[in-house]
Amino acid sequence: MRHRSPQPSDALVRLVAGCALQYPGDHFHDELPRLRAALAGAAAEPAALLGAFLDHAASLGPIELCSEYTSTFDTRNRRCLYLTWWVDGDTRRRGLSLVRLKRIYRDFGLEFAGEELPDFLPVALEFAALREPAGTELLQEHRAGLELLRLALAEAGSPYARVLEAVCATLPGPSPETKAEAKALARSGPPQELVGAGSPLEPFGPGLDMPADLPAGLSAGRPTDLPWPTTAERLTA
Repeated sequence: MRHRSPQPSDALVRLVAGCALQYPGDHFHDELPRLRAALAGAAAEPAALLGAFLDHAASLGPIELCSEYTSTFDTRNRRCLYLTWWVDGDTRRRGLSLVRLKRIYRDFGLEFAGEELPDFLPVALEFAALREPAGTELLQEHRAGLELLRLALAEAGSPYARVLEAVCATLPGPSPETKAEAKALARSGPPQELVGAGSPLEPFGPGLDMPADLPAGLSAGRPTDLPWPTTAERLTA
């Protein structure tokens, strides 16, 4: 994949990809016209990738698409949609990583209020659309996991590989071409940069208290130039 600079339409790509990576349910097909309309404002390469996936989804009935989704994403075959799983696995350390993600969302004026875990990729994509610089850094931090997921989906011949390819196309630099290259990216680690409010995007220390239960939403700063509020509305502004 080519080197690229950030594009104004990256937010649209991330929103559409986030919708595509949620469990489709009974109403996903009703959303297809709106998703296609949003892609009209996206860059050509990721728009084509997502458009191809939407064409595939439209060719299946709701039950078939739901079945394909559940058979595609799991940890057994290393096709996991939970970002911290790629770094922490099923360890206690993952709990701190999840708390840290909630705090990052809150630091940028968004509260997490969903039934899914905060590292669910569609949630991270919503954040990366609504708060682009910080969201891009968060996705870059988990770039190795994203690329390994992309490669695993491609290896399985899954149409969802196009969605991950579109997501990775919104990030700086080329995508690894092999699992070995992606694992090397994991070993080298993401660039240590500052995000918002002068706070480094670093894990919480062991002495920090767990946050209280988060409210259902707050009122602050959702951009008005995005085509619609996020479908799941896990992150509310």
